[in-house]
Amino acid sequence: MASLSRGDVEHVAHLARLGLTDDEVERLQGQLNHILDQYAKLTALDTDAIAPTAQTIELESILRDDEPRPSFSVDQALANAPETHEGRVVVAAILGGD
Repeated sequence: MASLSRGDVEHVAHLARLGLTDDEVERLQGQLNHILDQYAKLTALDTDAIAPTAQTIELESILRDDEPRPSFSVDQALANAPETHEGRVVVAAILGGD
């Protein structure tokens, strides 16, 4: 696999609007080339027997089952509201109006 030149790194940094110092360009060139080397090793692996997957670990729901149960009455839900009107909480208008 081809490696990235200093000019490649500078070009990508320019596209990303990154102002990098010479030391940063040099360090990133080494790091990006290392990533490409690792990718090249992965492409050499035989993955024909491996099913495509978007998830590498088993997913499990951490949420409880949604089961109906008794809840507050309207009066209980509105008990601590500073102002109510016809079973609703009254709040100040934020988009104009009174």
